[in-house]
Amino acid sequence: MKKGEKRKKELLKIAYDMFLTQGYENTSVDEIIEKAQIAKGTYYYHFQSKEQMLEEVIDMMIDSETEMAKQIIRMDISVPQKIVGILTSMKPTEAEQPVKNALFQPENVLMHYKVRQKLINVVTPLLSEVINEGVEEGIFECENIPERVKMLLIISDGTFNEGTFSAKDISVFIDMTEKLLGAENGTMSFIYELIDKSDMEAIE
Repeated sequence: MKKGEKRKKELLKIAYDMFLTQGYENTSVDEIIEKAQIAKGTYYYHFQSKEQMLEEVIDMMIDSETEMAKQIIRMDISVPQKIVGILTSMKPTEAEQPVKNALFQPENVLMHYKVRQKLINVVTPLLSEVINEGVEEGIFECENIPERVKMLLIISDGTFNEGTFSAKDISVFIDMTEKLLGAENGTMSFIYELIDKSDMEAIE
């Protein structure tokens, strides 16, 4: 690894730690520079702004989550367990919530969109590999798997990450998923436990 790349990774790690402990909004570029003991010019050589740094911190988190998901795919466990493992591994940990919350700030709406698109692009081939394994085992019966997975991810994101939803929404999504993948009724019922129901509970 080149010296410049190493320095950039070090800065991202410092920013990641500070965003978690202080929150993104409460962390200034000057504090990051002071913590890293570098010149301001060095910081701006690697990052045009704090917003760009946040985006690259999130990319770093996604890369780490992707590696975890790949390890799960290689495990000797059932297809449903692999699906649960992938979807769980691609979520921020509770400690990482301050970083995720920063994406919902009005000024970061474009970045939020870009991160969502990256997540869909990263998760689609991972889940497709497992769904294809399920087809070989007779759990699913479908073709055009990547396209079906991408559609499910987009609908899931729009339904459960964009506002309030109901228990019926979850039920319909599970039913739709089973039909789209050609699975028997009840096969994908485990999805219910994966969904953050805080928004649902607020309107129930």
